[in-house]
Amino acid sequence: MDEIVKAALKKWPNVPACYGWLGLDARGDWYLRDEATQAAGPFPQSKGSRIVHDKLKDFIQRNYDHDANGAWFFQNGPQRVYVQLECAPLILGVQRDSTGAFDVTTHAGQRVAQVRSSWLDEAGRLYLDTDLGLGLLRSLDMDVAADALESGAWGEPTEVAFEALPEQFGFCLNPQPSSSQL
Repeated sequence: MDEIVKAALKKWPNVPACYGWLGLDARGDWYLRDEATQAAGPFPQSKGSRIVHDKLKDFIQRNYDHDANGAWFFQNGPQRVYVQLECAPLILGVQRDSTGAFDVTTHAGQRVAQVRSSWLDEAGRLYLDTDLGLGLLRSLDMDVAADALESGAWGEPTEVAFEALPEQFGFCLNPQPSSSQL
């Protein structure tokens, strides 16, 4: 987390959290969701405005984390902005490195040290359980992922229903305020 964010948290510790205003899609793109977008429907059917400013995306990704309940958020200074997820809290890319090994990184640029298992949902989407959490593999990288699976690098994928993933891996697709926060 950025030092400026830590300082803001100390200075203003009781800023209310924000819900519904930020989404992460299956490609690893961030979306701002204003009131009109939220009223038009749930994420990702009504996505909002894709964030294209590189420095803003970098700031969000450096300050992206999760709470004890598995709800992912962006710590924006003193305000916690909970993120609506299309599929998973991490979006993963994979490439072969110079040695031929499979190099997996998150949408935030973090390097995955270990892939523990692989999972395939009913829509044919591939998920990896990693040391950083569960991530959806980008569709762009399926050729390299197929090589990794064929080589046995990530084990045989286990079939799973998409709706079972949040409970099984401890994350929340659509965080909501508790009744005491309303």
